[in-house]
Amino acid sequence: MRGLNQHHDPAVIVGSATSDDAAVYQMTPDTALVQTLDFFTPIVDDPYLFGQIAATNSLSDVYAMGGKPITAMNIMGVPTDQLTLEQINLILKGGADKVVEAECAMVGGHTVQNPEPLYGLSVTGVVHPDRMMSNEGAKPGDVLVLSKPIGTGIISTAIKRGIATGAMIDASVDVMRTLNTPGATIAGEGLCQAATDVTGFGLLGHLANICKSSQVSAQLNTADIPLVDPDVLELIQQGCVPGGSKKNREMAEPMTRIEAGVEDHFMTLVTDAQTSGGLLLCVPPAHVDRVLEILREENALCAAIVGEVLPAEADGTRVVLA
Repeated sequence: MRGLNQHHDPAVIVGSATSDDAAVYQMTPDTALVQTLDFFTPIVDDPYLFGQIAATNSLSDVYAMGGKPITAMNIMGVPTDQLTLEQINLILKGGADKVVEAECAMVGGHTVQNPEPLYGLSVTGVVHPDRMMSNEGAKPGDVLVLSKPIGTGIISTAIKRGIATGAMIDASVDVMRTLNTPGATIAGEGLCQAATDVTGFGLLGHLANICKSSQVSAQLNTADIPLVDPDVLELIQQGCVPGGSKKNREMAEPMTRIEAGVEDHFMTLVTDAQTSGGLLLCVPPAHVDRVLEILREENALCAAIVGEVLPAEADGTRVVLA
């Protein structure tokens, strides 16, 4: 959006400048709107699962800001000469079922013809302006907590190569279609001010965005990072790395310091591009136990402490991999 003419409205309290997951617009002293949209092409063959994953991914941006989704609208492009009406309906049904699970109202949408299928949602949520989470709120000493395991990008590549096991595929799909609802609860109790969801830039890339906006550094402890499947590291060694993940690594290397003893495949792991990943929360130490409790109560796929926020380093290092 660099160079575009924009109207500057003081009610916009989170815009595009901080690379946050959604925009936040303050309506009243107690209420702000959270707005986002996202869509992508199919990453699974099953149309219903594709709809579920795409909708979950879109809703996640609101949860990552601490918001509660209230309305959603479908965004869809379809090649009508390749998809049947039944397949199109299954995509929409998958999305609608996730919107209902989020206790959010589906209020319409827009569809166009497109050479390949694409689907997602435009989502509006609400949050208290003083309780929202963003990339700017991290403080040295905060504990990094992750709510879903990582490795979906690597497994997706293994699926394309025909070497992924059924267990890997099932675990990856479960990760991608699990809602990040704990974000709204955690923010509502004022337990956390900085968070993001882990998607296309990978765990390290999204953490680096937090570090940049908050003017801090952070450490990731590789031994504590949960994996979608225990064989994900073996897949990396077999070269199952998406092109987007390779680009993520190239971008991340100049701002990352890898401590002695950390094996190279961990750098690939933490830069793996995720689809509909978990929440990465920067939690003050006094609130860690309650945050972990909420994650367990709301059936998060994991509640893993994976590192900590550090003071900014003079050499520009954003993330230390230990």
